[in-house]
Amino acid sequence: MTSFAAISTFFPPSVPLSELREESPLDAKQIRRFQRFYGLSAVCRAPELDEEGLLLAAAAKLSELRGREERVRYLVQARTFPSSRPDPTDALRRIGAELGLSHATAFSVTGQACASGLQAADACGRLLSADGDPDALALVLAGEKCFTPIARCVPRSNVGGEASAAVLVRAGRPGDADRVLGTATRTHGRFHDEVVTGEPSSGEFNKLYPEALGEVLLAACENSGTAFEDIDLIIPHNVNTISWQAIADRFAFPLERIFLDNIPVTGHCFSADPFINYGTAGQLGRLRPGARYLLTAVGLGATFSAMVVQH
Repeated sequence: MTSFAAISTFFPPSVPLSELREESPLDAKQIRRFQRFYGLSAVCRAPELDEEGLLLAAAAKLSELRGREERVRYLVQARTFPSSRPDPTDALRRIGAELGLSHATAFSVTGQACASGLQAADACGRLLSADGDPDALALVLAGEKCFTPIARCVPRSNVGGEASAAVLVRAGRPGDADRVLGTATRTHGRFHDEVVTGEPSSGEFNKLYPEALGEVLLAACENSGTAFEDIDLIIPHNVNTISWQAIADRFAFPLERIFLDNIPVTGHCFSADPFINYGTAGQLGRLRPGARYLLTAVGLGATFSAMVVQH
C-alpha cells in the first residue's frame, strides 16, 4: 500500500559528548557511560538552524521532488514533541511555500512520539491508495530541535541529535523499488508518564522493552509474509547500541545485520532515525535489490512500531 519514492537526509556537524555538558544534564560519569556502554561518541547539532531550516535542509536535497511538485497531495510533519504553537501547521505551510507545495494539504502526525515517522509514512500511503491517483505523492518530513533538557538527553537511554529526513511517499505498486510489505504497531499506554518526565516510570518498562520490541518486529514480518531470519538488515532507531545487542541475543539475530553505523555520530534524531539509517545504508551499498529490510522505532508513551520494506 506504501512505497518510498525517494529519501534524502541532512546531517549537521557532530559534536563530541564532552562538549554538551553545558547544554544538557550530562555529567562526566554519564558521558563515560554513554561512550563506554551505549556506543555514543558524538551527536548532530545545528545551532544555526531552527526547526524549519532543519527540515528544509533535508527536503532541498530531494532531487526527485523537482518537477513533480504538482503531484504532491500531502505535506506531513512527523512530530515527536507536540507543537506549542496555536497553529501547529504554520511552519509546515511556510516550508510548503518554499518548496512550491502550497497546494498540498498540510498536517502533522504525533502522539506516537519517536514512532511518528513510520506512522506518518504509513498513513500517507493509505491516503494515497484511497485517493486512487497512481501519480500522486506525499512528502513526509522528520527531525526536531533538541530544545529542552529532556530532548537533549534521556538518562540511561539516549542523547538527542538534530539530523533530519525527507521522504517522498507514493501508493505502493508491485515492482516498486522500496515497497512496504507489512507493518505492526503496539502502544502500551500505561507508560504515558514518560512523555512528561522523559524517564521510565518504573523498571517495568525496561523489562518490557525487548519483549515489546521483539513482538512488533515479528508481527511486521508475519504481516509481510517474511520469515524473521530472512530479513537482510534491521534498520533501527538510534537510541543506543546496548539495547540492540540485547535484541540480537534474545532473538539469535546476528548483530552485524543490525545497522548501527550512525549511532556513534548522530545520536537519537526524533522520528527521523529509521529514514536516516535507510538512506545511509543505501549510500554505503548495504541495500540489495529484492532484499527485505525491517525498519523500527520506539516512542515514549510507549509505542513500538516496525515496517518491512523490500528494496
